Amino acid sequence: MTQSNGEFNPFDPTGMLKGMRDSNMEAWAKMMVEYVNTDAYAESTGAMLDAWLTTSSPFRKVMEKSVNQAMEQLNLPTRDDVTRIAERLTNIEMRLDDLDAKLDELPQACGNPSSEAT
Repeated sequence: MTQSNGEFNPFDPTGMLKGMRDSNMEAWAKMMVEYVNTDAYAESTGAMLDAWLTTSSPFRKVMEKSVNQAMEQLNLPTRDDVTRIAERLTNIEMRLDDLDAKLDELPQACGNPSSEAT
């Protein structure tokens, strides 16, 4: 059994090590929080990310082109193909909703309100 009050227990051989570990982790956590909350850290991280994104852009474009060529050779849809189909389906769905709304209004326009569609 372990003691929760933090007192030294002579029968717990790892108690002192656990206490040292906990205090060490608390000190490191406090130091790191203070370090990452500085403006210098934010600026250096931003510069690093900007440089990485700038240098990785050509590689990403080459990789995307290679994947698209492989997908075409395997007769599989590319991301652009799926996006175009999704746009077309959205357009069809909107038109169907418009037609449904017009069909719901049709009995009232004909002067027969008792025969409403359910």
